[in-house]
Amino acid sequence: MTSIEYLTIEADDTAAAQRFYADAFGLDKQVRVRPSEAPTSGFRGFTVSLVVSQPSIVIGLHEAALEHGATELKRAKKSLWGFGGVVQAPDGTIWQLVSSSKKDTGPDVRNIDEVVLLLGVADMAASKKFYVERGLTVGKSFAGKYTEFDGADSPIKLSLYPRKSLGKVAGTASEGSGSHRLAIAGGFGDFTDPDGYIWESTL
Repeated sequence: MTSIEYLTIEADDTAAAQRFYADAFGLDKQVRVRPSEAPTSGFRGFTVSLVVSQPSIVIGLHEAALEHGATELKRAKKSLWGFGGVVQAPDGTIWQLVSSSKKDTGPDVRNIDEVVLLLGVADMAASKKFYVERGLTVGKSFAGKYTEFDGADSPIKLSLYPRKSLGKVAGTASEGSGSHRLAIAGGFGDFTDPDGYIWESTL
């Protein structure tokens, strides 16, 4: 099994974090929460994208996140690539809410089509090689600027981005230190990657 089953977010207030993800995004299966007091500051190096079919769903998720205590990093609006916004959850995790469509084409059913984990990395070539050696297959790769792994059967897809570029996309400074406050659960075994992201086996 080569897939990401769920993400474990580490938070100071687990009850509040669990309420946020259930009430704002409905992510009961894809996100779990556990306590942590590990020091962390600034950008944690990763974001999670919720990919939906049209702008009205982006707006709905964006508004729900703000209503439940998130901070707006980028307002929801049209862009060159579609429509999107960025929020930071109360626990500190950054979420990109995006659609490739610039116009609504159907009812606002609030379905999330894809969940994508974007890891900011220091060395794209080294990180790409590291994950390929662990059984992942590259789906798309653009000259050291972006790598997307094939995740057709995975509940959560994985992509790599240069850390500085990912911070810019997320609307925050790329500097940060300490714990990522994240554990990635899947069928790849227990390990820590070159940038300190922790993977935990579900087998």
